[in-house]
Amino acid sequence: MSPKHVIFKKISKDKSVGVYMGKRDFVDRVDSVEPVDGVLLIDPEQLKGKKAYVTLSCAFRYGPDDMDVLGMSFRREIYLCTRQIYPPLQDKDQRILTKVQDKLVRKLGDNAYPFFFEFPDNLPCSVGMQPAPTDVGKHCAVEFEIKAFCAESQDAKVRKRSTVRLMIRKVQYAPEQPGPAPCVKTTRDFLMSDKPLHMEASLEKQTYYHGEPINVLVKINNDSNKNVRNIIITVEQIANVVLYSSDSYLKAVAIEDSGDSVESGAQLKKVYTLLPLLANNRERRGIALDGKLKHEDTNLASSSIIKEGVLKEVLGILVSYRIVVKLIVGGIIGSSEVGVELPFQLMHPKPDTVKERSVESFPSCHNGYTMYLKFKELIEPRKSLCLFCSSVF
Repeated sequence: MSPKHVIFKKISKDKSVGVYMGKRDFVDRVDSVEPVDGVLLIDPEQLKGKKAYVTLSCAFRYGPDDMDVLGMSFRREIYLCTRQIYPPLQDKDQRILTKVQDKLVRKLGDNAYPFFFEFPDNLPCSVGMQPAPTDVGKHCAVEFEIKAFCAESQDAKVRKRSTVRLMIRKVQYAPEQPGPAPCVKTTRDFLMSDKPLHMEASLEKQTYYHGEPINVLVKINNDSNKNVRNIIITVEQIANVVLYSSDSYLKAVAIEDSGDSVESGAQLKKVYTLLPLLANNRERRGIALDGKLKHEDTNLASSSIIKEGVLKEVLGILVSYRIVVKLIVGGIIGSSEVGVELPFQLMHPKPDTVKERSVESFPSCHNGYTMYLKFKELIEPRKSLCLFCSSVF
């Protein structure tokens, strides 16, 4: 294998089976999903005539494993597919292997057997809800897992020592052709005022990358006899848990309380910059995060892109984002609010389509996968912001 290529491997305690994979992130392109591929290494002496299986599962977890209320499980299987890998059901000469599989099989020897799985087109992406700092155990999340085990049959009882589990992720990247840049206008009439207040808010584009600053252009024409006392701009994350209930979590992940005012008869045109990062929200419960692998950090959840015709009820957790621009308008009796909403997408760029002018490649903290976006106006020169874990280097 190439020294630059990372291979993920995990072997059972009794050494009977081991899983080798070239990657653990599989891309959902909406119209298709990358197949899951890997190699299973078996030890015939440890198997002692048993069969070896590999399972791909997608589960929605909404509570720790050790919790049980009135016999109700806190883990629901969304998808489960099991295949017998050894003894092989297909002749070796008929197998079509990926480049990584071919190299692994040649390196590991005659006891290495490849496996494939196709994702159904109606499965959610890996996402989870951030627990409180005092919470322990596993919590609400959509998780994918590859499990290999040996047993007398597929339905027979499996020993933990003969089982190996490897977490994987199903991820989405920003679309190559994003939609139009959001722009919204509003006019508010006030009692005892002959003329209204006009406001317009707009973004530069529809899709932003994790770690990228969001510039919000706000235009105000205050022809009314009221004074705008403050302008507050907020990035809100909306996470809808649609599988087991209709729970909805609305969290502000970035706030700009400007303190700007606009007197009666005056105008304002200003750009406000917000930067939604997990680093600024780590202590807050109920924020949706992208699925993470063991010993790795993650980021705010990416926006969900849904294939047409797929039932939302099976997608687990749906995530969306919006910019809320709110004007605090003073009055004789009390204050009132004038607000608009700008929906946008927050996602990762496709690694093979990142432009050199905005992204530079640095030594990675995520197995050669992470790219780093450099913002000279936000961080010190020669330092970079990790798109995955929001760390500054």
